[in-house]
Amino acid sequence: MIDYWGKADQPKLDKELKHAVFFRFKDDASEEDIQKVEEGFAALPSKIDTIKAFEWGKNNSPETHAAGFTHAFMVSFDSEEGRAVYLPHPAHEAFVEILKPILDAPRVMDFHVQR
Repeated sequence: MIDYWGKADQPKLDKELKHAVFFRFKDDASEEDIQKVEEGFAALPSKIDTIKAFEWGKNNSPETHAAGFTHAFMVSFDSEEGRAVYLPHPAHEAFVEILKPILDAPRVMDFHVQR
């Protein structure tokens, strides 16, 4: 369980596809390395135009179900085609290389927003 607060000013899409990503870092990951991940992920919307909205936060849940996951990131696309451009995009692949040495476990869930 990870709680975070989104931004109400994000655009509303007709058939929004959410790409929810959760990270648990290795015990020896430094704060500096984790900050590079935060900054690197936050930079992707300016590099990949199929990202329609982006938000992220650190776990602040009072529940005890986080299993060590500390960060949640939410990327929105207007279609599955937008996601298909994002995943192999060179900027995304370069970001993944930043993660590899310090990431213990990721969790990813994609879903269409139900209104």
